[in-house]
Amino acid sequence: MVSLTLAQKGTPLPYVAGALAEYANETRPNLYAVQWQEGASLKGKDKAANAVLTDGGQEFVGSSAAEAFILSALPTPTETAKWIGFAQERLGGSVAFKDLELAFSELDQHLQMRSYASGYAVSVADAALWGALRASAIFQRNLKIAGQQVLGPALTRWYAHISAQPFVERLVAAAANAQTAVKSSGAKSTSDQGSFDLGLEGVEDGKVVTRFPPEPSGYLHIGHAKAALLNEYFARSHNGKLIVRFDDTNPNKERAEFEESITEDLRLLGIHGDVVTHTSDHFLTIYKYALKMINKGLAYADDTPHETMKDERKNGIASQRRDQSVEENLQRFELMRQGTEEGQAWCLRAKMSVDNPNKAMRDPVIFRCNLTPHHRTGTLWKIYPTYDFCCPIVDSIEGVTHALRSMEYRDRNPQYEWFFPALELRPVAIKDFSRMNFVYTLLSKRKLQWFVDSGIVGGWDDPRFPTVRGIRRRGMTIDALRQYVLMQGASQKNMLLEWDKIWALNKKIIDPVAPRHTALLKKELVPVTVVGGPDVPYTKDLPRHKKNPGLGTKQTVFSSLVFVDQADAASFTRNEEVTLMDWGNAIVQDIVRTGDVVTALTVQLHLEGDVKATKKKITWLGQDPNVHPVEALLVDYDYLITKKKIEEGDSIEDFLTPVSEFSDTAIVDANVGLLAKGAIIQLERRGYFIVDKVAAESELGLVTLINVPDGKAASTASKHKEDPNAQKPKSGKGNSWDKPKAKPVHPDAALSLPEPRDTCNMYESKHMYGDVAVAKPKDITSMYETHKYY
Repeated sequence: MVSLTLAQKGTPLPYVAGALAEYANETRPNLYAVQWQEGASLKGKDKAANAVLTDGGQEFVGSSAAEAFILSALPTPTETAKWIGFAQERLGGSVAFKDLELAFSELDQHLQMRSYASGYAVSVADAALWGALRASAIFQRNLKIAGQQVLGPALTRWYAHISAQPFVERLVAAAANAQTAVKSSGAKSTSDQGSFDLGLEGVEDGKVVTRFPPEPSGYLHIGHAKAALLNEYFARSHNGKLIVRFDDTNPNKERAEFEESITEDLRLLGIHGDVVTHTSDHFLTIYKYALKMINKGLAYADDTPHETMKDERKNGIASQRRDQSVEENLQRFELMRQGTEEGQAWCLRAKMSVDNPNKAMRDPVIFRCNLTPHHRTGTLWKIYPTYDFCCPIVDSIEGVTHALRSMEYRDRNPQYEWFFPALELRPVAIKDFSRMNFVYTLLSKRKLQWFVDSGIVGGWDDPRFPTVRGIRRRGMTIDALRQYVLMQGASQKNMLLEWDKIWALNKKIIDPVAPRHTALLKKELVPVTVVGGPDVPYTKDLPRHKKNPGLGTKQTVFSSLVFVDQADAASFTRNEEVTLMDWGNAIVQDIVRTGDVVTALTVQLHLEGDVKATKKKITWLGQDPNVHPVEALLVDYDYLITKKKIEEGDSIEDFLTPVSEFSDTAIVDANVGLLAKGAIIQLERRGYFIVDKVAAESELGLVTLINVPDGKAASTASKHKEDPNAQKPKSGKGNSWDKPKAKPVHPDAALSLPEPRDTCNMYESKHMYGDVAVAKPKDITSMYETHKYY
């Protein structure tokens, strides 16, 4: 393996060499071991030593030498070589500012109609260009402050796309983790970023095999995503292999539907197993190993009642069946295999220990009877191995070298290791990492299932759920999820994470590409007469995103009758000058009120006014008989629970958020009606939203838009305010998971909105917004049922 060490404070920052090496690792995994080191130089005071590449006994000092070495082994067609040279010569650290601006402009023009610098896929040219731009302080400053206005939309789009490539994510995550390690060495760090150093033993390049073994009994959640990504990361970083294995040993819970959804979610995460297997592929082999254990006197059949067995294990009491003969155990295990009435009363236990301080070692159950047909093997088997028994067996026979799993299994690691000598199997190294636990969030599959069964949520893809599908439906991008998980590393430090950082990361990804639209709350909408407005309404094409012309244009209606939000109208005073966004200034001439509610406004256009001088920038919608605004349902959510962390013994029902779904009807510009499901937009002055339902999917003809948190405190804080007079929850013991709740009424039926016919008729009337009073929808506590997304 060739090693490449990069100086964290080198001049220039050696991102080109790092990007080229990680790009090379895409085609030949683990060809280069890339690491970052503190300091400006890797060779004392030699400032040129910003990178050191070591191949055997030969050393190449400096980023230029390292780049040349790496490029010598990569294919570089003429066009690709041209852009590599452009990166090294035109974007380097010593280039004058004016020359850099010219280079940015030239690169932006080149990328106008292209996704990649050279060819139709990511190439070494993209890696070199990205590395040069990442190392450029001028580019990074302009990207942060001015974005597309200075750098150009095509260049910023391309840069964001390449930044989301796996080879770039690895390089950036390694740099961030190295920086975190430096800070931690001098002071206690409060960062939630972790290290990738698990201290793996016995690592051989090209021979590392990891596995991700999901149980097909539910949907992947954000915790599973971390486990999957880390197992993939270690396999790829050591030129190894990743096995995706479905642990299908419990026919009561498992379904083919879950297996399909997990496969799709892994694909969306960019995780592709080199091999896909099932534990059920090995049922016969596992059964034979159980017989071997019985014959060696290491397992026994037991019919002790469940509660008694639980009590005996707790108190270190041996089962009365522990010393049965091998013949008796074989006979009863056979009855179990046949699924007879008597056999169903028995289980098979490993004879490990009666009173080991680690209770996971106290004769655990390794086989149990179950007559439920299996979704793959049907009725062939009446007995099924437990996860703790089949996992070490299948890991060993499938060639897994390193079993990486979360720390919740730590107490069972000795049990896992016990089976290898007992069954004369090749041992597998096991390492654990911390789970990703978030505030106000439950990751237990059993508890999430309770929410589904109780009708509190509409399914496993509910936007309030931490499942991959749930957070995607809420507007989380796969790029943000991947980047965030890789930022966490493989730390063994348990932390309770806030949601703000992952949503803030998501905002950085969606903001440059989210078209801007307008929405006004329908309740108490205010008509505004615009003096000086056009006699005949007209439409004008305006950019969907002022900083990203590449997103195209939208139709905006200009008319002498427009509408504004009640909250904006109520804040106006006579003779106040305000700005109508995308139009110009206007002076408020008249305000008509009924009580505290504004019912009409009159304003005088003052287009020569200075928009920078006004304090209020107002969103508005014009009226044109030929361009009808669209009705939409704006939906926002709170957490499902009111307590940041549920402790053992807490009853979930004591901490359920009374109302966790909120909605308002709104009028949005007509362009929104053309958006596809899954499109993410920004509603001016309201935030980011994702299209959850197009109008054709709603019985009421409403476009459903779900609010996407932006990482700011207001969007990630719990909305629930505890009633000071409410009775405090009892310190209950246990959870009432089995208590069914009545299904709530279908939310679309509870919105008290006009029928679709009336909704259409509104737009035929000049006073369409004022004729029909629409009550604010009732609080919704259960999401409508949906099936397949995006």
